[in-house]
Amino acid sequence: MAKEQRLYACQSCGWKTQRWVGRCGGCGEWNTVVEETWSPSQRSAPQCTEPPIPLAAIETQREERITTGLEEFDRVLGGGMVPGSAVLIGGPPGIGKSTLMLQVCNRLALLGHKPLYITGEESLLQIKLRAKRLRIEGKDLLLGAETNLETVQGHLNDLKPTLLVVDSIQMIYKEGLESAPGTLSQVRECANELIHLVKDMDCVLFLLGHVTKEGLLAGPKVLEHMADTVLYFEGESASGGAPFRVLRAVKNRFGPTNELAIFEMREDGLHGVDDPSSLFLSRNRSNVAGTATVACMEGTRSLLLEIQSLVTRSNYNVPERKVSGVDYNRVSMLIAVLDRRLGLKLRDQDVFVNVVGGVRVEEPAADLGIALGIASSLTDRPIPSDMVLLGEVGLTGEVRGVGQMEARLKEVGRLGFKRAIVPQDNAKDMIPQKGLETIRVGHLKEAVKILSSKQ
Repeated sequence: MAKEQRLYACQSCGWKTQRWVGRCGGCGEWNTVVEETWSPSQRSAPQCTEPPIPLAAIETQREERITTGLEEFDRVLGGGMVPGSAVLIGGPPGIGKSTLMLQVCNRLALLGHKPLYITGEESLLQIKLRAKRLRIEGKDLLLGAETNLETVQGHLNDLKPTLLVVDSIQMIYKEGLESAPGTLSQVRECANELIHLVKDMDCVLFLLGHVTKEGLLAGPKVLEHMADTVLYFEGESASGGAPFRVLRAVKNRFGPTNELAIFEMREDGLHGVDDPSSLFLSRNRSNVAGTATVACMEGTRSLLLEIQSLVTRSNYNVPERKVSGVDYNRVSMLIAVLDRRLGLKLRDQDVFVNVVGGVRVEEPAADLGIALGIASSLTDRPIPSDMVLLGEVGLTGEVRGVGQMEARLKEVGRLGFKRAIVPQDNAKDMIPQKGLETIRVGHLKEAVKILSSKQ
């Protein structure tokens, strides 16, 4: 019998060595090298069980989804849960991951499904106390406190649940692996075996994971590649005081990515927010310099957000640039464009930019709102409170078109805004909205002139 050999492989690039190192010699990443067992007998090619077939010969089946009744949760999944899928949920401690999944399990139990909740961090009594606070009786909700992978697999085979929740994957360990629970090899192997098992049983798997100080999912990056859907919780933790939570889909093989669900944390659990645009806009829309309203697309949903800017003279040789909710490099580029193309002297000014409500804006359609908000604060000329700004700004100051303009303008008109500055490039895509005046611009200078004339 061939003797097994120990090799160490990087999970990012596949680089291998015969001794453990802290830093990969291939890609240079730290703590990505894990131990693997290799045997010469593994070099033989496996027998092919099914030959490849033409794509046209594959029969498609109707995709049946399991809905929970939590509209925001079903939305972020693309319309519900797909049997046999694996969903990874990440977020900082206290954000509401366990609370949300306990509510989902309860909804499914009430609908006649069989959910199984495996906790590796809390006792059954602690789960019971949380359920009592959430007003969940859970007569048909099955709970188990396990950390051994083989035991979890046994429960899965015996009970054959509709939904399996593992809270959290960092606490599950597989016997035979020398590493401790939560290490790269343990997390990878345990998740891999659970995912393959639930796909054979058409069971939905939810893996809850911790997030590091940098905001990244703890454990190997390959965990995100193995999962069908990856969801991230955003917002302040329970101790932060802010009651709103954002659940964002960054990967979804069965639905749109970048879909967004917004919840409000109350005493009895998480509740979906019906009108998030109204939530993130100031109720008193008074004309204040530096405040701009933008219309962003989060998946299939149009969301109006308020971006606040503050420009003040710097007391240091190097002015400060502080941003929250938007990309720092994007704001730095817009400051340079304002300085160079419009002649606004920002070199000796501190600039602060913040998105109200704790939501993060990723798309460039908010460029025009950020740029004009900074210019408004610098010149102390408010942007009209009934105006929305849309457009991507280039390095030459041109205002470029953005996608899904019709959906954006519908949301703008629904919330009672009267005017919208939009890119000239979107002229052919726009459908007139009743009561909404659209002002088309091709350059940042034109938008500034329009705002000056509207004062």
